[in-house]
Amino acid sequence: MSVTSPDVQEPRRASPARRLGTPMRWTLWGLLAGLVISLLATLVWLAGRYEASQAQAHVERDTTEALSDIRSALTRNVQTLQALHSGQFTRESWTADAARLLREHREWVRIEWRDSNLGTVAAVDTPFRSPVFARLGRANSHNDVLQACTAARRLTGPAYARSYYVPQMDGLGLELMEVCLPQVTAGVLTGYVVATYSLGEILTNLVGPNLTRSQEIAFTEADGTRLATHGATKRGSRVFTSQQLLDLPGNTMVLRMDAWRAAPDLFPNVLTALVTAMSIALVAVLVMLGHDMRRRIRVEQDLADALAFRKAMEDSLVTGLRARDLQGRTTYVNPAFCQMVGFTADELLGKGAPSPYWPPELASEYHKRQELRLAGRYGPPREGFESLFMRKDGTRFPVLIIEAPLIAAHGMQTGWMSAVLDISEQRRVEELSRASQERLQATARLATVGEMASLLSHELNQPLAAISSYATGSMNLLKSGSDSNFPGDIEVAMRRIAEQAERAGRVIKSVHDFVRRRDNQREPVAPHALLDAILPLVNLQARKLGVQVTTQLHEPLPAVLCDRTMVEQVLLNLARNAMQAMDEARVAAPALHISVRTIGRSEEGGEQRKHWLEFSVADVGPGIPEEVQQQLFTPFFTTKEEGMGLGLSLCRTVVEQHGGFLAFEPNRPQGTIFRFTLPAEPVEAASQDTNTATASA
Repeated sequence: MSVTSPDVQEPRRASPARRLGTPMRWTLWGLLAGLVISLLATLVWLAGRYEASQAQAHVERDTTEALSDIRSALTRNVQTLQALHSGQFTRESWTADAARLLREHREWVRIEWRDSNLGTVAAVDTPFRSPVFARLGRANSHNDVLQACTAARRLTGPAYARSYYVPQMDGLGLELMEVCLPQVTAGVLTGYVVATYSLGEILTNLVGPNLTRSQEIAFTEADGTRLATHGATKRGSRVFTSQQLLDLPGNTMVLRMDAWRAAPDLFPNVLTALVTAMSIALVAVLVMLGHDMRRRIRVEQDLADALAFRKAMEDSLVTGLRARDLQGRTTYVNPAFCQMVGFTADELLGKGAPSPYWPPELASEYHKRQELRLAGRYGPPREGFESLFMRKDGTRFPVLIIEAPLIAAHGMQTGWMSAVLDISEQRRVEELSRASQERLQATARLATVGEMASLLSHELNQPLAAISSYATGSMNLLKSGSDSNFPGDIEVAMRRIAEQAERAGRVIKSVHDFVRRRDNQREPVAPHALLDAILPLVNLQARKLGVQVTTQLHEPLPAVLCDRTMVEQVLLNLARNAMQAMDEARVAAPALHISVRTIGRSEEGGEQRKHWLEFSVADVGPGIPEEVQQQLFTPFFTTKEEGMGLGLSLCRTVVEQHGGFLAFEPNRPQGTIFRFTLPAEPVEAASQDTNTATASA
C-alpha cells in the first residue's frame, strides 16, 4: 500500500485551448503574411503586366503614327507628281521641275516621263547618290513598271508595284518600289509618270525622328522577311513588337516596329515605400479634394452669378445678338433679335441657310455671301455691312450687321458672333433730313429768284421791245412793198427777232433750271458749260450794279463730276454775294473775276491719276471782318437785313457732298477770294470716252 505525501503536488497539465493557442496564432499570422505576400506579389505582377501593356500600347501607337505619316506623305507625293504634268510644259522644263522635286524628296531615286506605250520620254536621277540602275540597267525592272502602270490604268489613279532588290556598285543594294500615275487629257491616255521609291529612304525621311530615336522600324514581307530597316539598335532584354499593314493600290507591305526595354529592378522595400507613399498620397488627395470641392462650389456659384448677370444684360439689350457655327447654323439668339425678326428662339436655333428671316428674293445672294465668309474668302468689314431682313409677317426692314469671329477658350474659332441693329428709324430720319435739306435749298433758290425778279423784268423788256420794233417794221414793209430791197430787209428783221427771242429764252431757262427741284445726279460737265449757264443771271445784276465781270479758264480742263444744278447755285451765290458786297461798300471800280484751273494731281505714273478742279470767285470789295469770319458758314447767320443766312452754309454743304472743300482768303490788295474744289472725271474714263467717240466717228 503506497502513501502519498500531501506536500508533493502533481504537475499541472495544459488545457487543450492553451495548447492550441500558439499554433493557431502563428497560423493566423502566417495566413495574414501569406495574404500580404500574395497581395504584394499580385501587385508586382500586375505592375509588370501594366508596364508591359503600356510599352506595347506605346509601340502600337507609334506604329500607327508612323503608318499615318507614311500614308500622308505618299498622298502628298502623288499630288506633287500630278502637278508635274499640269499646265503647258516642255521636255526641258519638265526635266528641271523633276530635278527640283528630287532635291526636295530624298525618298525618290528616279522620276520618269513615259508615253502611252511605256516608252521613256525623259528621266531624272536623284543627285544624292549615283544612278541606282547604272549597274544592271533599267530594263531589268520593266516588269515592275509594267505591273504598276497596268494597275494604274485599271484604277485610273496611282498604283504601286511590289518592291524589288537592286544591287549597287558599292556591294550593297537598295529595296525599291515603283509608283505609276496615268496622265489623261480629254479622256485620252497621253502618258505616265513613274517614280521610284527607296524603302529605306521612306523610313528615314517620311517617319518622324522621335519615333525612330529609341525604336527600330522596318518594312517586312508577310513571312517576316525584312525589306528595309531604320532606327535605333537593340538595347535591353525585353522586346515589344507591333505590326500593321500598309495597304497601297497594287501592293501591300507590313510596317513593323520593335522597341526594347530593360527588365525593371525591384528592391525589397519598394513595395512598402509604395504602399506608404500611396497611403500618404491618398490622405493628401482627400484633403486636397475637400479643398478643391469647396473651391469648386465657390467657382460654380460665381459662374452661375456671372451667367445670370450676362443673361440679364443680354435680355436688356436692344441690339440683336446672333451666333453661328462654322457650318452656318444658328447657335444662339437673344430676345432682342427674336423680337426684331418676329421668330421665337426655337424657330431659329439649329437652322442653317436659308434663314427664316432672309427675303426669298435675296436668299440665293445671302447664301453665296455666307459660303464665301465661312470659307474664309473674305472677312466682315470692321464698320459692319448693311443688309435687308424679313419679319415673320413678311415686312422688310434694313439692318446693320457687325460681325466678328467667335473664339473659344483654347484659341480656336468656333463660329461667328453678329450684332444686328435695326436701322429703319435711322433711315427714316436720314430721309427726313434729306427732304428738309432739299426744301431749304429750294427755298434758297426761290429767294434768289425773288431778288432777281426785278432785274429779269428789266432785262426781258429789252429783247421784247426789240422784237416789237422789228415786227412793226416788217409789217410796214409788207404794206408798202415798194422797196427794191424788200426781201433782204424782211430777212434781217426776222433774224433779229429770232436772236432777241433766243436771248429772252436763255434768260428764262437759266432761272427755270435753277429753281427747278431735281435729284442729286452727278454727271461729267465741262467747266465752261457751268459758267455759261450762270453768266446770263450774273450779267443781269452786274449791269445794274456797274460791275465788270471777267472769266478765265486755264486750258486744257477735264470735265467735272457734279450735280450741275447745285454747283451752278454755288457759283451764282458766291458771285451775287461778291457783287452785293462791292455795291454796299460803294467801290469805285467794282470788278468780279471767275476762274477755273486744275489742281491736286496725284500718282502721275500710276494707273489712276486723280484731278481736282478749283473754282475761284474774286472781288475787290471791303473784305470780311475778323469777327464775321468765325461764323461765316454758320446756318442762319447773315449780315444782310433781308438775308436768310443759308446761302454760304448750303454752298459748303454742296461742295463737301462732292468730296471737295470751300474756303476763302484775302484778295491782295483789296477784296476776298472764295475757292472751292470739285472732283474731275478720271483720266482713264476720259480717255476711254475719247477713244469710243473716235471709234464711233
